[in-house]
Amino acid sequence: MSTAALPAGARAALAPGGRLRACINLGNPILANRSGAGVVSGVSVDLATLLAERLAVPLELVVVEAALKSVDTVKADHADIGFFAIDPRRSDGIGFTAPYVLIEGAYLVRQGSDLTDNAQVDRAGTRIMVGRGSAYDLYLSRELKAAQLMRTPTSPTVVERFLAENADVAAGVRQQLEADAARLGGLRLLPGRFMVIEQAMGLPLSRGAAARAMLASFVEEAKASGFVAQSLARHSIRGAIVAPAAR
Repeated sequence: MSTAALPAGARAALAPGGRLRACINLGNPILANRSGAGVVSGVSVDLATLLAERLAVPLELVVVEAALKSVDTVKADHADIGFFAIDPRRSDGIGFTAPYVLIEGAYLVRQGSDLTDNAQVDRAGTRIMVGRGSAYDLYLSRELKAAQLMRTPTSPTVVERFLAENADVAAGVRQQLEADAARLGGLRLLPGRFMVIEQAMGLPLSRGAAARAMLASFVEEAKASGFVAQSLARHSIRGAIVAPAAR
């Protein structure tokens, strides 16, 4: 199932170099992964592939390891589009669409931790490990009143550094934390979620309002047609749901 054709001028607005450069962040396993053979795939790759097909241009993947690098790449116009968690601190230089998926952010602790609820985490003496520049880092930097943030360069290494540096809590994508807990043992997730991430597409703000409107329309059609839901199912993604239509 695919989206409708894009309007005239979309190719020049979204892929002015004659190819679509899509920045793919491997720091969020719900959206993209690299196989042992080096093949990058996932929901974000599917969306980039569909958009390139609609524009009738070749697709070039610009693959990065962390959210902050993805933000910097698109802001610098080294990619035409990217896939981001919407956050006010990223709006300078990037134009966002409405979200296409919603992702849960969760906390992980050791089995013996006295923490049993998300509301207990923000207290003096609690050290939380988080991926630098991730949506969780940005959110918790604003919201925490007493707990201390510790940062690791990329989100996939959060649990590793949480254990190595004896932090009290690891914060990140629920799916990643669940996988790490099952693999390592002796760990558990706190029930529920501490935030919901709105995952959107974005492009350099310098492309202008018309380009942003075209990309926004593409995202809405991808949701409405069932393409996003099918992509989530095809990649066996848990912990994410298709975002509702933009209002």
